[in-house]
Amino acid sequence: MPEVTFLGHSCVTIKDGDHSVIIDPFLSVNPQATADVANIDATHILVTHGHGDHIGDAIFLSKQNKAPIIGTFELTHLCASEGCEIHPMHVGGAFNFPFGRVKLTIAHHGGGYGEDASRYTGPPVGFLITIGGKTIYHPGDTGLFYDMKLIGEMNNIDLAFLPIGDNFTMGIDDAVKAAEFLQAKKVVPFHYDTWEIIECDPNKFAEKVTGSDVVMLDPGKSLTL
Repeated sequence: MPEVTFLGHSCVTIKDGDHSVIIDPFLSVNPQATADVANIDATHILVTHGHGDHIGDAIFLSKQNKAPIIGTFELTHLCASEGCEIHPMHVGGAFNFPFGRVKLTIAHHGGGYGEDASRYTGPPVGFLITIGGKTIYHPGDTGLFYDMKLIGEMNNIDLAFLPIGDNFTMGIDDAVKAAEFLQAKKVVPFHYDTWEIIECDPNKFAEKVTGSDVVMLDPGKSLTL
């Protein structure tokens, strides 16, 4: 049974047996983070896009753990130029890893590496991760898009994370519509309150969602699927 832990902002770990997957490992300069990046053990690293609050400590963790970085062709090859092991993929593609299956979905956002995000890292993506018999959807940073309905129809999603902080991603009302489209059994809001510009009340999201159980996870808290 996979154990899912929220580490703040959009960083999530999924542990199942000997496998430990970390997604968007923004930790060392994350004001929400409760975990020390030096203590993170990861067998695989997934990165949705190149912005600093998502690629974060991926290169450090990849070298520390000798773990491959999984993401778009462009982003992973940037990481390879820094000495990382990689597994390049692209939108719509899927691959069976030792821990389970990963499929890349579209996301409506930007993607670039560096302080001004000027180094091209390919399009942003989301991840559909099937592990331990459960399916988890991590959309990365995204606005609402109608194909979320198709993602929900084609996949029996046990857990979906959804950004709710507005300004850079969906706000609460759009995230509620996304939850309706996805019809996941459980939904966890994230990408809010990291900074003042994305502050919001997640309880307002929870009050509006129907058809899914909303689970609030503070940084460092876990749930078992």
